[in-house]
Amino acid sequence: MSHKSNRDTLGLKELIAMGVGGMVGGGIFSVLGLSVSLAGHASPVAFALGGLIALLTGWSYARLGLAFRSDGGSFTYLEHAFRQPNIAALGGWLLLTGYIGTMALYAYTFGVYGAAMLGDQDHGSAVQHLLESGVLLAFLGVNLYGVKAAGHTEDVIVIIKVLILSLFAIVGLFYVKADHLLPVFNQGGSGVLMGSALIFVAYEGFELIPNAVNEMEDPERNLSRAIMFAILITIVIYILVSLVAVGNLLPAQIVKYKEDALAVAAKPFLGHAGFMLIGLGALLSTASAINATLFGTARLGKVMAEDKALPRVFSVKERTRDIPWASLCIISAITLVFVNLGNLTIISAFASSTFLLIFASINFSALRLQKQTGIKPVVPLMGLLLCVSSWLVLCVYLWQHSHNSLRWIVAFYVGVMLLEFLFSQRRIFLNPVNATKNR
Repeated sequence: MSHKSNRDTLGLKELIAMGVGGMVGGGIFSVLGLSVSLAGHASPVAFALGGLIALLTGWSYARLGLAFRSDGGSFTYLEHAFRQPNIAALGGWLLLTGYIGTMALYAYTFGVYGAAMLGDQDHGSAVQHLLESGVLLAFLGVNLYGVKAAGHTEDVIVIIKVLILSLFAIVGLFYVKADHLLPVFNQGGSGVLMGSALIFVAYEGFELIPNAVNEMEDPERNLSRAIMFAILITIVIYILVSLVAVGNLLPAQIVKYKEDALAVAAKPFLGHAGFMLIGLGALLSTASAINATLFGTARLGKVMAEDKALPRVFSVKERTRDIPWASLCIISAITLVFVNLGNLTIISAFASSTFLLIFASINFSALRLQKQTGIKPVVPLMGLLLCVSSWLVLCVYLWQHSHNSLRWIVAFYVGVMLLEFLFSQRRIFLNPVNATKNR
């Protein structure tokens, strides 16, 4: 094993920035309105509950990351936890579609805020569709151009967006109206659970930290600390931001401006400049999140293809540079279709549902592999139960209030399962002996 210098390794601060940047991507800017419309005054509680699930799952990721040091992340852990190769492959396909869902959410948010800043308040307008498609195509071009172009500005953007949200939260606290916050559970306990489940995608991102285990300084010490600190910082940001939003807007305003409620919430105490500042933060956040997610997802597709869990075309790359251009193009094309056909509820519900299922499977994997990881079973067990419970609550909510979203999600999952099954059976049919050995 080669020893790397400190310049070549990621320290604790860089790892925390990676996790916070991954989570505070674009989700909070778009799903805040959804959370408040369901949880009401208790929206901060809904974000805290989502954070608890993330903390429990984060510990499972930390232990698995140390036990199985691979940049394959979740896909690798599932491979070790389940002897049946189709389960790991299906988990990989699901993870891939989950990242596509989050990119669609980020692009949708970019389109909404960009259109609003240009004075177009009609959600679903041609300007919005043009912006959300344009940002995806722009970062497809950036990623096709080269690795340095894809990663050069990430750290700066993370600092800027955290500063903008911190300014919003700190200044906004002085303008919170008490009558906007009480009673806390004005829409009942079920609204809190539904709100937490629907916006869980806002906590997606911390699972990227273990993927860098081979590039980090002192992983035994820093991996678990980085995940926990990143999630705790994000929880604090989300609670404060949602508290300020609820304390400055009436429910009717939040319902009216659901997609860009956060920017509207800045107007009472920062005026139009606050609206533009939050809009700028949303554009920067979603742009950087699209960039980072596309970069990582394309390489996940390449790794899965090399492990024969995806069609070989995903592993096609340039001869002179290690850029998986085919994977980049396919993933971007699917995301373009999704973001232009879906609405905020469909996209957010799909992404949240997918990551709740993935995190449930990771907690279950940590339970099965507790001898290798040394994890105390109570943590992954609690994480598993909360993930499954939240997923069921989300399904009940969609069944009662959004049949169209539920149909989309079911159709997507059925399609993924059929594609994985047909792909695996195709390999077995073409070469039954080698396929069995390779699986």
